[in-house]
Amino acid sequence: MAVAPATNVDESTFAPRFAEMGRDGLEDMVAAGEEVMEIERLLAKTEDNVVGELLKGQGTFYEWNHYPDGDVYDADTGSQFFYHAHPADERIGEHGHFHTFLRPVGMPTGVCPASLPDLQLPKDENDALTHLIGISMDSWGKATRLFTTNRWVTGEVWYGAEDVIAMAALFEIGHSQPSWPVNRWLNALFRLYLPDIEALVRERDTTMGAWKNQPLPIDEETGAPVSSVFENRQLEVTSYLKISVPDRLATVVSALEKA
Repeated sequence: MAVAPATNVDESTFAPRFAEMGRDGLEDMVAAGEEVMEIERLLAKTEDNVVGELLKGQGTFYEWNHYPDGDVYDADTGSQFFYHAHPADERIGEHGHFHTFLRPVGMPTGVCPASLPDLQLPKDENDALTHLIGISMDSWGKATRLFTTNRWVTGEVWYGAEDVIAMAALFEIGHSQPSWPVNRWLNALFRLYLPDIEALVRERDTTMGAWKNQPLPIDEETGAPVSSVFENRQLEVTSYLKISVPDRLATVVSALEKA
């Protein structure tokens, strides 16, 4: 898994300027953090966690498979996610991770795919989904890292950073299937870390810009260089951030007390 230098940052580096967010913004983040913690607490009472809850009834857990089968999709908001795991030697200490997306039906008015030389749009307009953020999970079902990826990783349609940032604020799974606790947990985690997601997406585009002048690798099937940096398999993770929900909640509560 290739990661560009200087994209490994700690939470304080990307932490929002809490004093500038106002009481409403801080209160929403506190409420989101408390909801994440409460859902985890309730699941733990029966020795469950977010990942285990999502995988219930899914049968044998296979690497690369999407869970649940067919992904989770809210047709009203255009929000979508799935969970999967890479082979053990690629997991960097994680059990697996969520990939989250937004489809055009839920995108803000006026956003459009980035104008790239190799842009290929799907036949169905609503299939032009874009990746928002990845969320790494440990073996205890705790979120440990947020990350962004290169285009080839998820086969997404690429949108510029500011458009993706506008989309991230709209992510919401508003139904109860296949797990209401998991859906609410994911919605709340987005609200708790939205400023950091914004910073990571901007860092994603900075990384892509830095790699554009790198020699493109050879496609093993065609024998020719890959089409662009967006298909460069040497660049997979474009930015990432280690996180701790309890630490973030404590930081936001302290900022709110000072506001």
